[in-house]
Amino acid sequence: MMRTNTKTLLAALGAVAATTLLAGCGDDQAELREWMESVRAGVQPIHQTIAEPRRFEPYRYDNEGQVDPFSIAKLGGAVGATGPDAPRGGLKPDTNRPREALESYPLDAIRMVGHLANRKGNYALLQAESLVYQARVGNYAGQNFGMITRISDTEVRLKELVQDAVGDWVERETTLQIQDGSGQ
Repeated sequence: MMRTNTKTLLAALGAVAATTLLAGCGDDQAELREWMESVRAGVQPIHQTIAEPRRFEPYRYDNEGQVDPFSIAKLGGAVGATGPDAPRGGLKPDTNRPREALESYPLDAIRMVGHLANRKGNYALLQAESLVYQARVGNYAGQNFGMITRISDTEVRLKELVQDAVGDWVERETTLQIQDGSGQ
């Protein structure tokens, strides 16, 4: 019986404590509202006039007598053009041959990481992304039709075909130097 009375007494005390705490959270915000009204009364609004926006004056482009930037005449040096503006020289890449894996990467993304030599010839170990490829003389690398012409212990020489300003295909010699193990 004593236990039941103790439990009842504790429950009653808990209810009284909760009621007292809730009574302190009443709607006594009058002081806060009074302070906000005094701050509002003391603040002066800013009256700044905004300048009227400038009137838009459309500009009419007069292109009479000018070359259309998308015309064939403007692109006179393009591949396949004929006539006096056609590319000169006999060089042009073989676009019908199958592309090799290293031609998917720009030359600055390919690193020479090693060299192999056996009875069949010299091989360069070229790394693109995380893959290492074996390449030999005659293989292609880079996105400018770069054909490997020479492989040594320290470098790979390539002959690339690039277009000059007028659209002619010209050869450019390039080398890939072997990279040291520091990841540079």
